Parts: sequence; C-alpha cells; structure tokens
Amino acid sequence: MRETPGYRVIDGDPRASVRFDRGSADSAQRLGVWMCTPGTFECVESGDELQTVLEGKLSVTQADGTVHEFTSGDSFYTDKGERLIWEIVQTVKKVFFAYNRDGAL
Repeated sequence: MRETPGYRVIDGDPRASVRFDRGSADSAQRLGVWMCTPGTFECVESGDELQTVLEGKLSVTQADGTVHEFTSGDSFYTDKGERLIWEIVQTVKKVFFAYNRDGAL
C-alpha cells in the first residue's frame, strides 16, 4: 500500500494508505481497500463513493456540522466535492467503490 495524498491533518498523526484492486488514483472508477491510523483530517471527496468499514471506528463530520459515526459492518456514501472532517478513533480498514461521472478522479 502507499501513502494517500490530499489530506489536511487537524489532530494527531493519521497515516492513510490505499490499495487499488481496480482502476488507479486517476481512473474514473476505483475499487480497493483503504486503511488509516488514528487522527483527524479534512479532505474534499474526489468522487462519489460507497464505503464499507471492515475494521475500526471513525466519525465523519459534514460541512453543516452533522456527525456520523461508523464501525465494523457499517456502509456509507459520500458525494464528490463534499468537504469532510474524518476522525479515525480506532485504526480503520474499509473497502470502497468510487466513481466520477465527470471522468478521472
């Protein structure tokens, strides 16, 4: 796995990595596994993404302040362009499918 760019760290020292099982960082469609250690960061979602948490615990805060908590077995969806704050409480491993209807992610 490799380091994932594009995060603005807010607290702690979160370390993210990704493995693409289909597509690549700049493909219109991506499928893979993402992992991250504890910490808090902000990012702008690069595509529409369906995600399922395999391990760990996290919360995602939307721009309007709404907080969603997720743990093993939970699935959730994020929209392209959403600015989100991710708080990784316990190391997270998740699978994802990302799609960018405008072309490359």
